[in-house]
Amino acid sequence: MKAVIILWFAFAYTTALAQPFAGEIAAFKKQDSISFPPAKAILFVGSSSFRMWKDMPGYFPGYTIINRGFGGSAFPDVIRYAGDIILPYRPKQIVIYCGENDFAGNDTLSPEQVTRRFMDLFTIIRSRYKRVPIAYVSMKPSPSRTKLLAKFEAANEMIEHFLATKKRTAYIDVYHAMLQQDGTPDPDIFLDDKLHMNAKGYAIWQKIIKPNLNKN
Repeated sequence: MKAVIILWFAFAYTTALAQPFAGEIAAFKKQDSISFPPAKAILFVGSSSFRMWKDMPGYFPGYTIINRGFGGSAFPDVIRYAGDIILPYRPKQIVIYCGENDFAGNDTLSPEQVTRRFMDLFTIIRSRYKRVPIAYVSMKPSPSRTKLLAKFEAANEMIEHFLATKKRTAYIDVYHAMLQQDGTPDPDIFLDDKLHMNAKGYAIWQKIIKPNLNKN
C-alpha cells in the first residue's frame, strides 16, 4: 500500500511538472510559502515582458508590487495558473500583460478568439474579486513580430472596447508610444532579440502605466 501511495505521488508530481511553465509556478509558490506577499498590493501578471522587468518595484516607488509574469505565457497559461498566481493574493489592483504569445504560438488565431481568451480570464478574476480594479496593458509592437501587428492592434481595440463596458477597469495603451513617426516599431527600445524591451522601453511603460495605478 505504501509503495502504491509513493508511486501515486510520483506520478502526480511528474504530471504537474509536465505542464508548461510548471517550474516557474512552483518557484512562485515556494517563494509565497517562505514570505507571503502582503494584501492590498498591486499584482502584475502575464508574460515575459513583465517577467523580464526585474526591477519593476523601482519604477513605482510608494507602491507595493507583486510581479507574477512568467515564461512566454499566453492567456490559456495565465488561466491555467490563476488559482496559483492571481486568486490567493487579495490585491488592490491587477495589471495584465498578455496576448502576444497567443498569436505568436498560433498565427491562425483571430483577434476575436484572443479577445475571448482575455474575457475568460477577466471572468475568472471577477468571480473572486468583484470590486478589484483590473487594468490591461496593450500588446506592444514587437519588431520581431511585424507580421502580427495588425492582429495585435485589432485585439487591443476589441479588449479596450470590452473594458469600456465594465466598471473599475483601465485600458493602458503602450502600443502607440512605442512607434516611430513612420508608424514602425522603434528598434532603440528593444533588446537584440527585437522582442523584449531594454530600459528605454520600460521607461516608456512606466510613464504610461503609473497614472493608472490605484493609489488607495
